[in-house]
Amino acid sequence: MEKQYDAIILGGGAAGMMCAWQAGLLGKRVVVLERSKKIGRKILMSGGGRCNFTNLYVEPENFICQNPHFVKSALSQYTSWDFISSVEAHGIAYHERDHGQLFCDDKARDIVNLLRNECDSAGVETVMQCGINKVDFDHSTKTYQLYTDVGKFSSSAVVVATGGLSIPHMDPTPFGYEIAKQFGLKVLPVRASLVPYTFTGQLKDMFARLSGNAIPAVIKAGKQSFREALLFTHRGLSGPVVLQISNYWQQSDPIQIDLIPDQALSNTLQQAKQNSPKSLARTVITQLLPKNVVLEFERLWWPEFQDKPLADWPDAQIERVGHLFNEWEIVPAGTEGYRTAEVTLGGVDTDGISSKTMEAKAQPGLYFIGEVVDVTGHLGGFNFQWAWSSAYACAQSLVKHGNNSTP
Repeated sequence: MEKQYDAIILGGGAAGMMCAWQAGLLGKRVVVLERSKKIGRKILMSGGGRCNFTNLYVEPENFICQNPHFVKSALSQYTSWDFISSVEAHGIAYHERDHGQLFCDDKARDIVNLLRNECDSAGVETVMQCGINKVDFDHSTKTYQLYTDVGKFSSSAVVVATGGLSIPHMDPTPFGYEIAKQFGLKVLPVRASLVPYTFTGQLKDMFARLSGNAIPAVIKAGKQSFREALLFTHRGLSGPVVLQISNYWQQSDPIQIDLIPDQALSNTLQQAKQNSPKSLARTVITQLLPKNVVLEFERLWWPEFQDKPLADWPDAQIERVGHLFNEWEIVPAGTEGYRTAEVTLGGVDTDGISSKTMEAKAQPGLYFIGEVVDVTGHLGGFNFQWAWSSAYACAQSLVKHGNNSTP
């Protein structure tokens, strides 16, 4: 038996559930088709299980897109403060961390429950374990037919909220990209983003020995730079600063790391040479960095001088070591890929989508929201905010399709 709705939403993640809730509030008969057994799985594992659900300081500059202006309309229609109001209305306790990041005090499940409860109140139907086999469009009636594992669904509006390819154990698929291509939309190349770097050889061995150590650092890739914590891992480098810069790094390009931001180490060492000529370089630098970190770099950069007092160091050697700490240039072997990536960079080209409504310009009633679109936020709650904002903008547009459903 064919079931008809005002809108069919593909994907029960952050964007899909948000869109269903908002469309339901507007009186639309909505169904969410989710391929897995649970809704909001990515929400549940985000933020270390506490969900960094938005950021206090959301600006278009926090997002990467081929068209940098594309995000402005949706972000202005539904702001971080709008979602915060819903969080507070549900009595969810939250706290602010560095750079305006907002996290649940308790568990990420609080955000999933918020979405589920609001969807239930708005009369949204959710069908779990629903694989979609084919999507057709009847040009005469401007209606979509979806053939699924649990039957046929039809509607004048289909919202693609299927996410990207990150986190393989969640069994993501390129289905959203395939729908876009089916209906003539361009899909830009995709790759893992907000992802740690991997290294080989001597650097990998050194980073493995330092695994677990974190230090403040500035990392540059091209013209972009970030300043946050750098974490050494068994496979390479991670931490917020690495995840941020990974959005801008291209394979085989170098990155530049300042291990002692705001301080020219060569000047510090020169002053120590004058004031404490018998001191060792590692003694001076361990006032700025953990001792085990300094010892590793000592073996790497000045083994022949490790036991010589600074008085015996040529000025050129001091300049060299200082420069290495402040402008260390290395080339990652790669990234850890989708296995640990938080999001997918690239996706459905925004040139084919209305920035105000998220509707495909050349395909009536077909919408794309959330991560499937070529919009990637910085680390810090921005990708969730894009999910909320793009979903809201889409839901407002669904009103124009009218009520063509039958009970």
